[in-house]
Amino acid sequence: MKDFILKSISFVFHPLIMPLLGVLFYFHKTPRFIPKPLQNAKIFSIIILTIILPILLFFLLKTINRVDTIYLKSTKERLIPLVINCVIITLILIRVLTPNEIIELYYFFLGILYSTLACLIMAIFKVKASIHMIAASGFFMFAVAIGIHFQININGTIALMMLILGAIATSRLHLKAHTNQELIIGIFTGLFPQLILMNYWL
Repeated sequence: MKDFILKSISFVFHPLIMPLLGVLFYFHKTPRFIPKPLQNAKIFSIIILTIILPILLFFLLKTINRVDTIYLKSTKERLIPLVINCVIITLILIRVLTPNEIIELYYFFLGILYSTLACLIMAIFKVKASIHMIAASGFFMFAVAIGIHFQININGTIALMMLILGAIATSRLHLKAHTNQELIIGIFTGLFPQLILMNYWL
């Protein structure tokens, strides 16, 4: 039962869903008026580009034996998916979330791009960081920034995210997917880009 729960945590909070969670969180918390059709269009685009497309590409890579599992256990396996993810995020920044439309989400995804590039550079040098922790900590920092930006109480969200971060770290350690060092590297790789980019929109 314990193994099932911890494996489920890694699956449910997979890095692929974190960008979507950031978008949903923003639209739920923002006091600005954003037409519902525009929100739905953005959400639909993000689902297609950050979840469905990567999953389809993963199966393609698996078919040609370039990856083994969706968790990308080795640094070698990570190279092509990370490059693809960088291209996808760049496309989102150019076509879906431009800075003159929704600036907060633009910089959120720019932070995701920088974190992904950092992870790619580390993978090239055979340094493994937890992509789960990169994605979750990036979303956590963005949520905190949104709370400060709009001066809203998100203490519940912060508490929940702290629990989720702890659960993800426990899950990854239990599954022997990462060491403590790799988890810590992942946290800082996700946090710092969001923290630095806050200066441009907060």
